[in-house]
Amino acid sequence: MEIILTAAHEYAQKHSSEPDRLLEEIHVHTLANHPEAHMISGHLQGRLLSMISKMIRPSRILEIGTFTGYSALCLAEGLLSDGIVHTIEKRENDAHTALTFFARSKFSHQIILHQGDAIEIIRELNESWDLVFIDADKSGYISYYEYLVRKMKPGSWIIADNVFFHGEVLKPTLSGKNAKAIDAFNKHVEQDARVEKLMLTIRDGLTLIRIK
Repeated sequence: MEIILTAAHEYAQKHSSEPDRLLEEIHVHTLANHPEAHMISGHLQGRLLSMISKMIRPSRILEIGTFTGYSALCLAEGLLSDGIVHTIEKRENDAHTALTFFARSKFSHQIILHQGDAIEIIRELNESWDLVFIDADKSGYISYYEYLVRKMKPGSWIIADNVFFHGEVLKPTLSGKNAKAIDAFNKHVEQDARVEKLMLTIRDGLTLIRIK
């Protein structure tokens, strides 16, 4: 299902700031070499993540789902000078790819990549997060959200990716584990009085969540 009008998407890209050369290299490399290349944030979403981070000016960012490293580098653009991005990737190959790109970035000293189970790692970190980006296994979204939202201070932010799940949640009848999991997450957040929320129609859907 086509969610975003192609012409509108291309027009928006043309009138938005360009990513830097390293980000473009990650994008090209991922498209050419990864069987699930569609998972990369890409130009418009990457610029949005960067802009949000620059507005918030976070000290501690958590990313759940590193993939090949594109989104972590976008988020890092808004960090305070002593800020850190902790990013978690379950798959060893993707973690290795991301690390090779992080090492070449000006943010290399501000990004820490953890490879393994996200919930276990988050519990071990025990940080106070200013900004969280959830872009991992869809069946885990509610668990990640609930664990984090109870610990985050008022005024901090969560961004959830893929909230349209390739348009599957827009269909009258849901099929598939991931579509059902995302629909359940969307309803869970919608009904949560602890937060303000805004669902954006960019790429595969993003929900901005602010802790009250």
